[in-house]
Amino acid sequence: MTEIALSARTYSRLDTASKLLGLALVAAGLEVGPTGSAGATLVVVGIAIGTITVFITTNE
Repeated sequence: MTEIALSARTYSRLDTASKLLGLALVAAGLEVGPTGSAGATLVVVGIAIGTITVFITTNE
């Protein structure tokens, strides 16, 4: 696996953006209906995007 290293400031901005985008997708999925395929897909993609920055390290 390739390691991605970012500065602390860039990581913070990316982390905030991914969390907000993930939250918006989860909310959209719940609005559509999580029992349907479109809603479930939005929820799963939202969770994946919201947690993607866990695998990024920072240059400190």
